[in-house]
Amino acid sequence: MKSLGIGMLVLALAAPALAQQAPEPRGPGGPGRGRDEVFRLVDAYILSNLQERLALTDEGFVKLLPLVKRLQTDRRDALRRRMESLNELRKMFNTGAATEARVGELMKAVRQREADDSQQQRANLEAIDSQLTPVQQAKFRILELEVEQRLRRLLEQARPQQQGGARRPGRNPGSDQEP
Repeated sequence: MKSLGIGMLVLALAAPALAQQAPEPRGPGGPGRGRDEVFRLVDAYILSNLQERLALTDEGFVKLLPLVKRLQTDRRDALRRRMESLNELRKMFNTGAATEARVGELMKAVRQREADDSQQQRANLEAIDSQLTPVQQAKFRILELEVEQRLRRLLEQARPQQQGGARRPGRNPGSDQEP
């Protein structure tokens, strides 16, 4: 569940900042380009630090690389599916088309998808863990935590710039809690 949480946190933190960017043109460099760039940067950071931080041999790195890539891809896919479902719910509420029955159906589907995604994330982490010693497993989790913290800091720094340099009222710098 924690691993799915990291992926969701990445999108949850990145989505507001990316949504505030100017609309992107359609086509090959169109919508989603900023989000995809964030994902590429996260991947590059993790992969560039993986071998050294976990003290992996070249052989160990080659075995671990596809497992980590799959974990990241599956996290993104789960996040994308969740956001699609929630956006559908939001549209229904915004247009007044939300009925108790339809919202109930969608929420049931959302909960099932979240359960399936969580199970897939656990399986991905188990596959990664099977290639690592307990010390390396811990170092991998710490690397993920550090990525999460860096993203949070970067997004906090980007928000004032995107809002014309103004802080959100009642928000304490460095605080993760809303007023």
